[in-house]
Amino acid sequence: MFAAPASAGASSDVPIASVWRNPDNSVHVRIDQCGGAICGTVTWANQEAIADARSGGTEQLVGTHLFRDLKPTGPGKWSGKVFVPDLRQTFSGTLQFQDGDKMVGRGCVLFGIICKSQTWSRVR
Repeated sequence: MFAAPASAGASSDVPIASVWRNPDNSVHVRIDQCGGAICGTVTWANQEAIADARSGGTEQLVGTHLFRDLKPTGPGKWSGKVFVPDLRQTFSGTLQFQDGDKMVGRGCVLFGIICKSQTWSRVR
């Protein structure tokens, strides 16, 4: 069910043990198996991201699971929870892997009425 990095154009598999950076390159997340699901754990963050997380109540950003309990819901799409450290809140969310080097994270509130997406780029 879990596979090595997806080849270009085929995004149905999760690239386990891959590292991704957010659009500002202020946070890096490693995608891995966590029990029967996948998760994304912060492996690196710059000082500004660490300070923002602390001001929101998340004392330790590195090591925090941003993407949690994600399970497959369609080709290249996984649904679960997204943790926002500077708000210290968890929302329903999805990850979608695209073309082997892009990952779109989306979190929603109010039954999916208000959503925010972020496109992450593969580091390795």
